[in-house]
Amino acid sequence: MLLLRTNRSLRATPALLAGLLLAGTALVPAASASALPLYKNPRAPVSSRVQDLMARMTLDDKIGQMTEAERQAATPAQAASARLGSILSGGGSTPTPNTPAGWADMVDAYQRAATSTGLGIPIVYGADTVHGHNNVYGATVFPHNIGLGAANDPRLVEKIGAVTASEAAATGVKWGFAPCLCVARDDRWGRTYESFGEVPRNAVANSVVIEGMQGRSLDDRTSIMATAKHYIGDGGTTGGVDQGNTQISLDELRRVHLPPFRAAVDEGVGSVMISFNSWNGVKDHGNKFLITDLLKGELHFSGYVISDWDGINQIDGQPGFTAAEVSQAVNAGIDMVMVPYDYQQFITTLRAEVQNGHVPMSRINDANRRILTKKFQLGLFEHPYTDRSLQRDFGSAAHRAVARQAVRESQVLLKNAHGVLPLAKRDNKIFVAGKNADDMGNQAGGWTLTWQGQSGARVIPGSTILDGIKAGAGKGTEVTYDRTGDGIDSSFEVAVAVVGETPYAEGQGDRPNGLGLDAEDLALLGKLKASGVPTVVVTVSGRPLDITGLLPSIDGLVAAWLPGSEGAGVADVLYGDYNPTGRLSFTWPRSSSQEPINVGDGKQGLFPYGYGLSYRRH
Repeated sequence: MLLLRTNRSLRATPALLAGLLLAGTALVPAASASALPLYKNPRAPVSSRVQDLMARMTLDDKIGQMTEAERQAATPAQAASARLGSILSGGGSTPTPNTPAGWADMVDAYQRAATSTGLGIPIVYGADTVHGHNNVYGATVFPHNIGLGAANDPRLVEKIGAVTASEAAATGVKWGFAPCLCVARDDRWGRTYESFGEVPRNAVANSVVIEGMQGRSLDDRTSIMATAKHYIGDGGTTGGVDQGNTQISLDELRRVHLPPFRAAVDEGVGSVMISFNSWNGVKDHGNKFLITDLLKGELHFSGYVISDWDGINQIDGQPGFTAAEVSQAVNAGIDMVMVPYDYQQFITTLRAEVQNGHVPMSRINDANRRILTKKFQLGLFEHPYTDRSLQRDFGSAAHRAVARQAVRESQVLLKNAHGVLPLAKRDNKIFVAGKNADDMGNQAGGWTLTWQGQSGARVIPGSTILDGIKAGAGKGTEVTYDRTGDGIDSSFEVAVAVVGETPYAEGQGDRPNGLGLDAEDLALLGKLKASGVPTVVVTVSGRPLDITGLLPSIDGLVAAWLPGSEGAGVADVLYGDYNPTGRLSFTWPRSSSQEPINVGDGKQGLFPYGYGLSYRRH
């Protein structure tokens, strides 16, 4: 027998129970009336705590747990009133001041409000941790995944995950939207730099970043919950169109795009984010086969599934979301829905869809069981507030040393004619030029402070590539810099041109019209060629670029990818303090017309997958 949460008890018939549940009335075990609720006992098994808490929750409580809103759309009081399960910061959504303490104050305000409600269920705060805790000023910003794939050092990547988790936890963020486990098959795609490589084994090997983020236990003070994203096929869209249509067979989907997610599940990843793309014309966000049958069924994923930003809006191809889209997404297996600004409409809509029978209570309960299990495992009920003692290590020298090592290991030496590299540290005269030589924003790329990132010499703390070249110069060496190449003459021993891309993210980075250098880069390289000075080109980019026509006129070529905050790591390799060991995890095309080009497809690129030179040691 069950007792209703009223002043008198009665025997509840099945019909009465069903009616009360839909009306939002909670049912609680009789023994709980006078004892401390079981769910508040940290020594009780998590499954028992979840069961006890769910028995006390109304339908509105449960729908609230399934809802995630952007911080700008819901104050702490509003979030608590709506019983929201999660709050997130989108790219560039930060408190003022944008400091670890400012973040902790913000997150703790949401937790105070949430834990002051009747059931006191804490929120879980989420943020993109794409290459470090990249929304926060002063964070350690690591190379983007394309560079880490070239480094081919999974243990280092695991360490990067641990540093990222520590810095996120120091701000109260216990849920990171990373890693991206996409397999990018077309370099024209604007998210190529978020991929570890063009074949699944790159992402599979580096899925150990999840171990680094989640630690030995989710409730460790330096652990956060990881998110495997974006499930599934986002790197395989036709033409490399972001959020496009992945037109491949189930066999190819399993062979190319599924293995990284299988590895993530094996690593115990806490959450999986659904991808914006379609698979053969059906949006992933509404695909029950992909989410429930394949991910939860075949792979036995036991965490919870989160939608992407307004992802359910896209199911029918029209702006906004409808009741049909809400029920399709939830019935497909999405457990928590990211509705940044329309959370109230979503709650109202999902409630109606449950009450009219379009979404069964079994699906609502399954979603809540998954979400609450992770909240208990994260220790949020016992420790909802930020551990501010972690802030002493935020952006520390030790953390930045890990990032600098990652930069060194990610450098790929592609050409080294006449032994132009390594640069002599002593008695040398070096001319440095290019828009990416002295620009922290450009070398960090997208997802840095803001969604799209931004150019700027000092937008984040750290060292530029020019800083590293100057700092590494020994006795008798002169380093001269001019962005556009003015002042170059035959008196210089070598010129270093740092060229490539400027920041972008997602669809704004799609390059359907080619991957060539821009006019500024081409003009600079023309000046350097005319000077007759031996030239080393360093490309700062989120993908291979079309440089075949330039290759005969340059002596050295290094792919630096998007190194992040520790640009001096590039100079470490240019000077030969560290022998280049990076190897291409993407086939480098001869021209953009070869796209898509991938190992095993019979096309001959300019540099093959796995290519990379090292310095000869005598």
